[in-house]
Amino acid sequence: MKPTVVSADVLFEVFRAALKWEWVAGLGASERRFDEDAVQAARSGADLVGYLNYIHPYRLQVLGPREVAYLLRGTTEDCARRISRIVTLEPPVLVLADGQAAPDALLAMCERAQIPMFATPEPSAFVIDVLRAYLSRHFADRTSMHGVFMDILGLGVMITGESGLGKSELGLELISRGNGLVADDAVELDRINQTTIEGRCPELLQNLLEVRGIGLLDIRAIFGETAVRRKMRLKLIVHLVRSETLERDYERMPFEPLTQDVLGVPVRKVVIQVVAGRNIAVLVEAAVRSTILQLRGIDTYQEFVARHRRAMDRKS
Repeated sequence: MKPTVVSADVLFEVFRAALKWEWVAGLGASERRFDEDAVQAARSGADLVGYLNYIHPYRLQVLGPREVAYLLRGTTEDCARRISRIVTLEPPVLVLADGQAAPDALLAMCERAQIPMFATPEPSAFVIDVLRAYLSRHFADRTSMHGVFMDILGLGVMITGESGLGKSELGLELISRGNGLVADDAVELDRINQTTIEGRCPELLQNLLEVRGIGLLDIRAIFGETAVRRKMRLKLIVHLVRSETLERDYERMPFEPLTQDVLGVPVRKVVIQVVAGRNIAVLVEAAVRSTILQLRGIDTYQEFVARHRRAMDRKS
């Protein structure tokens, strides 16, 4: 699901301190919001904010020195036409950046059309970056997943698996080895752009890990600040299975890397068999190290296949 509501007054309050802006026109339109169809069509928050552009309707329009100069350049009729065309864009908000003085004609147009306009001393590029990041998260496709989400060797790793296989105990051992906890049990996932999934912990469960027989552990209090993370980008899913499941459903050495679809993004996946005596934490770290190599373009399996092919060619 993608949330569809963020009004002008909410946006103003969220960034009142960070952007030091003032509400200079359109005060009566505090409930004005982004067009829902535009939000659904947007690939990311980057599509919902940018410099003044007449071919991109429905997005938050930012006016820096060049945009203001364009509006005021030419005859009186030219200026009036350019300013009046802004109404046809139906922007949720106009932002006057770089400490620009608001042209009287623009102020009057915003009052007539009831378009909120904020003025900020901050540079327009900075304003766009801040708002894009916020809107990308606010309007992101999102879901939740059951598992333990961790920072392992700098990689965002989701540990999933069948019930009773010890996912939380594995998470605890990985934390004791210097890795970090993001979330246990319920992980909130957002697609912040076309190829990136970001995971975080629900506020209610922050810093907590449940271990059977012990109960809830406050990881931050036990292991310190470095043992928890606020968020991570999901790069790998480690799925724990029993022996019979592995033999029935998975190949021992798949020719192509396994992936799992998460919010339309294919995420790399490895399957680890859980049996007595195996050091699963070491295996997970090994899988993470192998994934890091693959992300750098080093594929051990494909190199082995190539080596085997060369050996066969020499024999023939």
